[in-house]
Amino acid sequence: MTSVLDIKENRKQAHIIKDDQEAIAIAHQLASEFTQGASDRDREGKVPLEEVNRYSESGLWGITVPREYGGSFVSNVTLAEVTKIISEADSSLGQIPQNHLYIVESIRLDGTDQQKKFYFDQVLKGKRFGNAFSEIGTKNVADVQTRVTKNGSKYLLNGRKFYSTGALVADWIPVVASNDDHKTVIVILERGTPGLTIIDDWNSFGQRCTGSGTTIIENVEVSEEQIILQFQAFERPTTQGPVAQIIQAAVDVGIAKAALRDTLHYVRNYARPWIDVEIEHGYEDPLTLYNIGQVVIQVHAAEALLRRSGEYIDLANANPTDRTVAEASIAVAEAKAIAAEASILASNKLFELAGTKSTLRQYNLDRHWRNARTHTLHDPARWKYYAVGNFYLNAENPPRHPWL
Repeated sequence: MTSVLDIKENRKQAHIIKDDQEAIAIAHQLASEFTQGASDRDREGKVPLEEVNRYSESGLWGITVPREYGGSFVSNVTLAEVTKIISEADSSLGQIPQNHLYIVESIRLDGTDQQKKFYFDQVLKGKRFGNAFSEIGTKNVADVQTRVTKNGSKYLLNGRKFYSTGALVADWIPVVASNDDHKTVIVILERGTPGLTIIDDWNSFGQRCTGSGTTIIENVEVSEEQIILQFQAFERPTTQGPVAQIIQAAVDVGIAKAALRDTLHYVRNYARPWIDVEIEHGYEDPLTLYNIGQVVIQVHAAEALLRRSGEYIDLANANPTDRTVAEASIAVAEAKAIAAEASILASNKLFELAGTKSTLRQYNLDRHWRNARTHTLHDPARWKYYAVGNFYLNAENPPRHPWL
C-alpha cells in the first residue's frame, strides 16, 4: 500500500472511557487543543496526524463499542455531542472518524461473535478504521462497482474508490463491495495488504484535512472472516442508517457553531456602523442584531434537533421495530436538513455582518463556508424534506440505507 504517513509513529494505546460524562469531558478538553492551529492546518491542507493520534488515543473512537466487549456504549445523544464539540474546533477532525464509527456499528449489528471480539478489541486499543466506500462516475451513490468474488476457499477483491475519508490514517480499510449475489458487503483490509493502494489526492476547497483520497484494490485475496454482511442491516429494522446520518449532522452543527463563534467575535471587535444610523459601534446596528438573532436561533434549533434525533436512535436501539427505526431516521433527517442550512447560513452571514475586513486571507474565515459547502454535499437536504413530508403526510416510512 502506498501511503505518505507513518501512522505507527509515537502512538500510544487508547484510554478506555467509562461513561457518557467522561466522553463529553474529554471531547471538550481535546476541542480546546484542536481549536488552536485549526486555521493553519486548513491552509496547509495536510492530514493532521498528530491531532488524529491524540483523538484516537483519548478513547473517543471506542465509545460506541458495546459494554459486553469492554466499551462504554454511550448514547447516541452523547455520540452526536462529542462529534459536534470536536467539529466546532476543527471540522476535518470531526469528520475523520465518521466512517470508523459507522464500521463499529456495522460490526455490532452484523458481525459474527469472532469478528466482534477481534475488531472491538482492536478499536479499544486505539486502532482506526478508514473508509473505502464511495465511487466516482457511477450511476448513483448506491451503484457499487467494486466486486468481491468467490475464489475457491477464499475471495478476490477488486475496485477503485474515491472520497476515502480517514483512510490515510487508518489501521484497517473497510471496503464496500458487491458480492456474487449482487448484495453489498464490507470487506475489512489491514493496512499494508498487498494490492491495496491509497493515494493522497484529495483537492477539495473544503474539509481539506480529512485524509481523503483514492483507494485502489487490485486482486486482493481475503477470507470470509474479513467480510461483514452489511446488506443485512437494511433488510431488517436497525439503527445503521440513522447512526451514519447523525454523525454527518453533528459535523454540520459543529461547523455552524464555529462560524457563529467567529461572527460574534469579529462583529463585536471589528464591524463598523452603517452611515444611516446614529450609533457609535457596529455591534449596536439594529439590522446586524436582527441577523445575529436569526443565525443564533437557527444554530440553536439545529442543536436541539440533533439532540432529539439522538434520543430517537436510542429508543430504536432499545426496541428496533419498523416504526421506531423509521421515526429515528426521520428525526435524524430533520436534524440533518436544519444542520445543513444552519452551517451555510452562519458561514455566509459571517462576512455580511463582520464586513470586508473579515475576508482578508490572514483571518482564513472562509474556511467555515468552504467546509460547510463541502460537507453538506454528502446527501442533499432536499431529500430530507421529502422524506419528512412523506412520513407525516402519507405515513410512508423512509427507505433503509446509509444516506437517510
